[in-house]
Formats: sequence, C-alpha cells, structure tokens
Amino acid sequence: MSGSEIRNLILQVVTSWQVIIVTVAVLLYIALLNYVTKARRRRRAPPPPKAAKTKAVPETTEEQADDSGLGLED
Repeated sequence: MSGSEIRNLILQVVTSWQVIIVTVAVLLYIALLNYVTKARRRRRAPPPPKAAKTKAVPETTEEQADDSGLGLED
C-alpha cells in the first residue's frame, strides 16, 4: 500500500457514519458524567456545627461546704 492509499483508507474510516455516531455518543457520555460529578460536589450539605464545649461544674455537698476545702476537723 502506498501513502495515498493509506490516507484514503483513513479518510474513509474517519468519515464513515458509524464512527461519527460512536464518537458523538462517547462525547455525550463523558459530558454527562462530568455534569453529574459536578452536581454531586455542589449539593453536599455543610457539616453540622459542633456543640460548644461546656465545663462541668462539680456539685458541692453540705460536708464539703462546711469544710471549705481546708481539711480541718472539729
């Protein structure tokens, strides 16, 4: 096969209606996948806000209040 015959064969393959239809279908499929992935990224809800941490205040009993924390005995 000479160069001109190969060139004509490639031109016939590229311009055949089957190749054009498959190429368009693949491009549409890729475009659809890109659209879906971008839409999923945009729809993610922000994470819920974290609850504020509060310090636990120890409860005092009557005995602890009387001693006032000095460790003295009567």
